[in-house]
Amino acid sequence: MIAPPASLIEKDKTTLNALHPEIDPKKLLQETHNENAGVTVNRVMSMKNVSSIASNIMSKYGWKEGQGLGKEEQGMASALQVEKTGRQRGVIVNESEERAKARIEVSKQEEERKAKAAEVKKSLKQPSKVILLKNMVGPGEVDDDLEGETREECSKYGEVIQVVIYEIPSGVAVEEAVRIFVQFNRVESAVKAVVDLHNRFFGGRTVKCTFYPVEKFEALDLAPQADEL
Repeated sequence: MIAPPASLIEKDKTTLNALHPEIDPKKLLQETHNENAGVTVNRVMSMKNVSSIASNIMSKYGWKEGQGLGKEEQGMASALQVEKTGRQRGVIVNESEERAKARIEVSKQEEERKAKAAEVKKSLKQPSKVILLKNMVGPGEVDDDLEGETREECSKYGEVIQVVIYEIPSGVAVEEAVRIFVQFNRVESAVKAVVDLHNRFFGGRTVKCTFYPVEKFEALDLAPQADEL
């Protein structure tokens, strides 16, 4: 219950007394204040009870007040306290710095996953039998085994027709220097490859994988366009 402003009660005191002479406005205001205070106390007591239960559970695992969980006491040093915000909702009110960092990291990873999904979804609008892999290796790192290793890795998505490695000597970013093209027998195989390989870590690098137009590949038009540089 929300108490009306005192000014409003004073202003309407005459009207209130006239309609309900048995009601004392000052007493009504005080009772309302006491009721709200009781709700606050009950809420605090409820939080304390939850904290006590959590502490008892932690104690079963060897926790003592002031110490952290774990062999080296590196874990939580106090039970989490949850403040109820709804019938089935609540928020942690004493989250540790370490737990907050972990939660932020999980949130960051989720954002990266969503960004990758959005990029893949955009590229799927124009699928092709040919994919382009960039940033798998840097300038001067192409060796005799790269083509065979790429073919073997991509074969798990389907039949590979050919692998073409195109290296740009200079004048481009490191990520654009080595372009590896893989032609599959089926579009479905290329789709699987793009979904799985895009943004994958390989040798300390983040691989970029996109579809490449078949007609440009067959014409050996393999150099990057101006908007790619």
